[in-house]
Amino acid sequence: MAVLASHASAVDLCLLDVSPDGEIHERRVSLDGPSYGVWHARVPGVREGQRYGFRAHGPWDPAAGLRYNPAKLLLDPYARGLVGELDEDPSTRGHVTERDASGVLVGDPEGPADLRDSATHVPHSVVVAPRTNHPPVRRPQVPWADTVLYEAHVRGLTMQLEAVPEPLRGTYAGLAHPATIAHLKDLGVTTIELLPIHAFLSEPHLVAQGLTNYWGYSTAGFFAPHAPYATRAAQEAGPGAVVDEVRGMVHLLHEAGIEVVLDVVHNHTCEGGVDGPHLSWRGLDNPVHYLHDGATPARLADVTGTGNSLDFRRARVVQATLDSLRYWAQEIGVDGFRFDLAVTLGRGPGGFDPDHPFLVALQTDPVLNGLKLIAEPWDVGPGGWRTGQFPAPLAEWNDRFRGAVRQFWLADPREASHGRLGQGVRELATRLAGSADLFGHSDPPLMRGPVASINFVTAHDGFTLADLVAYEHKHNEANGEGNRDGSDDNRSWNHGIEGRLSDEDATIRGLEHEGFEPGLVIAPLRRRSIRNLMATQILAAGTPMLTAGDEMGRTQRGNNNAYCQDGPLSWVSWDLSPWRKDLLATTTHLLALRREHAALRSDAFFHGRPRHAAEDAVPDLAWFDAAGRPLDHDAWHDPGFRVLQMLRTGPGEGDKDVLLVVNGALDTVEVTPAAVPGRGEDGAAGCAWELAWDSDWEHPTEGEHGADGLEDGGGGEDGEGGEDGEGGEGGEGGEGTASADRAPADQADQADPADSPSVLLEPLSMQVYVSAERPLRPPR
Repeated sequence: MAVLASHASAVDLCLLDVSPDGEIHERRVSLDGPSYGVWHARVPGVREGQRYGFRAHGPWDPAAGLRYNPAKLLLDPYARGLVGELDEDPSTRGHVTERDASGVLVGDPEGPADLRDSATHVPHSVVVAPRTNHPPVRRPQVPWADTVLYEAHVRGLTMQLEAVPEPLRGTYAGLAHPATIAHLKDLGVTTIELLPIHAFLSEPHLVAQGLTNYWGYSTAGFFAPHAPYATRAAQEAGPGAVVDEVRGMVHLLHEAGIEVVLDVVHNHTCEGGVDGPHLSWRGLDNPVHYLHDGATPARLADVTGTGNSLDFRRARVVQATLDSLRYWAQEIGVDGFRFDLAVTLGRGPGGFDPDHPFLVALQTDPVLNGLKLIAEPWDVGPGGWRTGQFPAPLAEWNDRFRGAVRQFWLADPREASHGRLGQGVRELATRLAGSADLFGHSDPPLMRGPVASINFVTAHDGFTLADLVAYEHKHNEANGEGNRDGSDDNRSWNHGIEGRLSDEDATIRGLEHEGFEPGLVIAPLRRRSIRNLMATQILAAGTPMLTAGDEMGRTQRGNNNAYCQDGPLSWVSWDLSPWRKDLLATTTHLLALRREHAALRSDAFFHGRPRHAAEDAVPDLAWFDAAGRPLDHDAWHDPGFRVLQMLRTGPGEGDKDVLLVVNGALDTVEVTPAAVPGRGEDGAAGCAWELAWDSDWEHPTEGEHGADGLEDGGGGEDGEGGEDGEGGEGGEGGEGTASADRAPADQADQADPADSPSVLLEPLSMQVYVSAERPLRPPR
């Protein structure tokens, strides 16, 4: 037994036994030390299931950052299991507090220490023996280029899934149930990214309102799984059984070929600000664990917005984090981690440092450097936005992708509907091409590739995909904060009416009959916008991440910060109306397209020229306007330009070329699908296109009713008439990448677009073409 308490004068190990009437009996063992700040002892006879905690003795000197109070029972930061809850009793604070007239605890954090014992009002650590009865870890090892992430909540994913037996719903076992796995596999998910499953606590003020910390970003133990997510049988059997259930979940997902990535919150803890509860780190070694401002009196430096921030300038903080990661990787078997507010984990004396010891450790540790490591590349401190600045092998959530896609498909059309210009296609094209401007700056350049960009449009925080097209304003009243919480930068568009419609399955044809409300013409437009957003994040170069339920049109009724909503508002609904079934089929189809075509799964940045290993003269990436002409400088920089063709050629022998055609205008547009430069006899331009998908289709089988392929750059269904072709830019940034103002020379050799057939694109729609047959390479 060992614990860090470098400023303490003594530390007691407290072994707790609970009698049938609930009374706690405590046995204390004085620890030896300190040895380099660590107190330790060998205690014989302690078995699995034993409750315990620590009491730390030392100075109570808040001005110096020292808050030792032996009246407070403290959790072991390395505990493998926790039991019990935190209640809002005055004894849970290290300083003296009392309740005011409204029942809120108030007191002076710089005042005297509180001498009331906290043992009956706080969680307890529990001994969990090493697990030896599990099969060996066999990871699916999905390559980054093939990875499809699916962000999900253990409880929310299956609480309403009737195919899962009721006792298993909302549990680790339910997540690994065959019905859940079948959905993930049928959809095309390779990697599930779970919201926090480290043990966490709900803030008492939420509990008082009948709410809970649903998301789990309030960690109480970095080694212990959150017990309430286990089945009741496992909870009753004790923390060891909870660990077994988590390990079994990971094993079953691995057997199905699905990886497990954990969202981990190593940037702060559940103890909150200086007036928060006295539960563990604060009472053991406050000035070591928590980031302070260096002033006198000592003040916490909060760069996370939670009241405290762990201090990654301290070697012991880095060590504890690495120990936790290794435990979950080796003992539980997870395949990677997503680091919440990862900039905090890379803050040194001068701010964020990409060569921070923790980040160097992730690159070099033999247990960790082969896992999937994902950074949320920001925090709320100075210089906190760092997208693209983390070192390989980390990937990063790309907020610029999220903003660009929402802007192009929703915010710009919303402005255009009022006669205002948008932002053109330049930013969208750069994101479609893998965001080399963000992720190309490495040594050597371009080393990380587009797979470092986690492409997402929604996540757990913010609007769902269905709500992005139905709400322009957040509706967070249920959170009890007067609708002040949650972001106001949503870049959403309600298409003319705020909120849900009475018939969301309405179709244009159906509206021709009597009895339909005029506003229901919006329903099919919203559904098309959802399909545009979904297709963009799946087909863009990079690693796509879907939010659980978006593939089935999940709504939170306009709540864009449902962190405290543990109920149907946040749970995934499996009761699918016709349009939701169609959306599920569409998402499955789009992921199948990505899986089937290597041109959509590039792990290297584009250069806009032939690949080194290619024998023909086709570029890896090319951009065209609506008429099939290469884009020029003016097109890239025209905010009124809203039509773009993106050609991505097959990287290997037999791989098909793929053409994405995007119409971001409010009018129907005539488009000549671009020919492939250098593809054809003697290098002449030419290609037969087949329409693989159109966002105007409610269901992907609509494409089976006759979209014939067209020779030399054509194909697809006709729509309605419209505006002239426009163009765009992409692949910016990163040395040697294809960029806006450098159209590949090969494009100049292509055939006259006027000789090719054209198609019509509906307003705000996109089409995907696949080469009908990969032409043979021309003789050398």
